[in-house]
Amino acid sequence: MTGTRPRRRWPLALAALAAVLLVAAGGVVAIRLVSRPSPVASPGPTADPATPSPSASTPAPSPASPTPPPGADLTGPLNLLLVGVDTRVSVPGWEPHADAVLILHVPAGLDRAYLFSLPRDLVVDIPAYPKSGYPGGRTKLTHAMSYGSRVRGDQAHPSAAQGYELLRTTVSRYTGLRIDAGAVLTFAGLTKLVNTLDGVDLYVDQRVASIHRRPDGRYRDRVGDSYTGPQMVYEKGERHLTGWQALDYARQRYTAGGDYTRQRHQQQLIRALARKILDPGLARDPARVEQVADALGDTLVYAGGGRRLVEFAYALGGLSADAFVLVGLPGDAVSSGGSYQGEQLLPMGRQFLAALRGGTVDDFLTAHPKLRVKT
Repeated sequence: MTGTRPRRRWPLALAALAAVLLVAAGGVVAIRLVSRPSPVASPGPTADPATPSPSASTPAPSPASPTPPPGADLTGPLNLLLVGVDTRVSVPGWEPHADAVLILHVPAGLDRAYLFSLPRDLVVDIPAYPKSGYPGGRTKLTHAMSYGSRVRGDQAHPSAAQGYELLRTTVSRYTGLRIDAGAVLTFAGLTKLVNTLDGVDLYVDQRVASIHRRPDGRYRDRVGDSYTGPQMVYEKGERHLTGWQALDYARQRYTAGGDYTRQRHQQQLIRALARKILDPGLARDPARVEQVADALGDTLVYAGGGRRLVEFAYALGGLSADAFVLVGLPGDAVSSGGSYQGEQLLPMGRQFLAALRGGTVDDFLTAHPKLRVKT
């Protein structure tokens, strides 16, 4: 088994995983990667899915056996939580909000992966979190990040790692999925990564006008709640995007379809980026691989115990870009007394989560092909 994956593939496998971590919506520099031990089997019905099983630790190899590569014992299923946050670092005391929440589910066998988004305004039960003093409540998913990030006695320096911890627990309890690893991402590194790759190619499926950028890349002026000045427009069709364009395109939510369209565009961008990183031409150019690795290395900072990123990179090293299945979960608005409260998943979306937990996702998507996002 140890000889089936050459060591030279690790940088590309690491890049492929990091590409997914780096693109979560507006998120662009990974400021935190939190890994948790990953059991091979799913927890029992009474287990908290956010709590790893004691069996997750890597077994010690037999003295008579060669040491297996890190991550060789990861056979799945695996769930990675990818969070894009708006930090607004120039604003003192600004708390990070989860602008994008994506989950990458890799079934047992690790030969394919399903990427889907949860609405940022999904109405959920957020548990109490003593570290930040949050008492718990029912509100929008995006707030779990900010409520958890509060550091007692230090309001000026919120903790993204704490915010991720509360968000991870909230997502895990809502979906019933054990979260094995995750990343918190902010605006910045996607531009560097995409430019290192000389841009990405993707199909723009509808006309998108930017509320943030001018055609030359400069930010548009803002007066009150309105933006002024010329705006960048992404016309429908095959497009080549530079770094700032890729970031800008993935951020737009004021389009036909709203945030659900933005979720689809985020997923399409992840797919395009993975294809670029896994291109055979890049794999045969060691200098280019090193450039990509350097671009990623400057943006990834690890926190917490458990598995290292290289272990997941090795485990997922056999995935091709075409093995990433993009899934769009249907949702609808929640209102009370005529006032908008947030979003909810429709029954088909909740049934998809049940299929993931039960290991029947392939059959479910065969029966409901419209859930697959076109690229």
